[in-house]
Amino acid sequence: MKVRIEESWNRVLADEWEKPYFENLTAFVRNAYASGQCFPPPSRIFAAFDACPFDKVKVVILGQDPYHDVGQANGLCFSVADGVPKPPSLINILREVSADTGAPADAPGNLERWATQGVLLLNSTLTVQAHRAGSHQGHGWEEFTDTAILRLSRLRENLVFMLWGSFAIGKRGLIDSSRHLVLTSPHPSPLSAYRGFFGNHHFTRANEWLTEHGMTPINW
Repeated sequence: MKVRIEESWNRVLADEWEKPYFENLTAFVRNAYASGQCFPPPSRIFAAFDACPFDKVKVVILGQDPYHDVGQANGLCFSVADGVPKPPSLINILREVSADTGAPADAPGNLERWATQGVLLLNSTLTVQAHRAGSHQGHGWEEFTDTAILRLSRLRENLVFMLWGSFAIGKRGLIDSSRHLVLTSPHPSPLSAYRGFFGNHHFTRANEWLTEHGMTPINW
């Protein structure tokens, strides 16, 4: 099967394309997009990978599934397209970035500027039906994205993984913490941000780790 994804990721994940689960997933996604409104746009489904080649990854931020309202999802977790109002979790993320690093709290909600510096903004499920959160979970995306996390853990060294909330923290077992820095905290949602997301200092901690291991820090 030919998958339109950035070439380094294509090499790393090539053995997934012919597996039955991925063939079933592809059929499901094609049917879903043909029969109703889904997000992100088809050309942006693999945007997280396309913006951040495998050998350029420095930091991984894990989300659950794309935003499900019209015009929001751009294929990067927590990020929105240019000109789209920022959802509450993204507002809280940028608030913590500002408090932690001094970056402007009113920074744009499109996080492509992070992705191009080496931040893989990866949702566990890469597509969603309009106005139905979680609607494409359980159809194979999780197996695919878990494999991507495993390959990063096993084939790369000294990465930073940011796991926010119980869902993302549940992926901790995929990551070799003897090779990588794993940062956890409550989710940036308004329901939980005050329970420890604010003040987690993940952004400066990540940059300290990158600097210690000879990598250029992220301009958050």
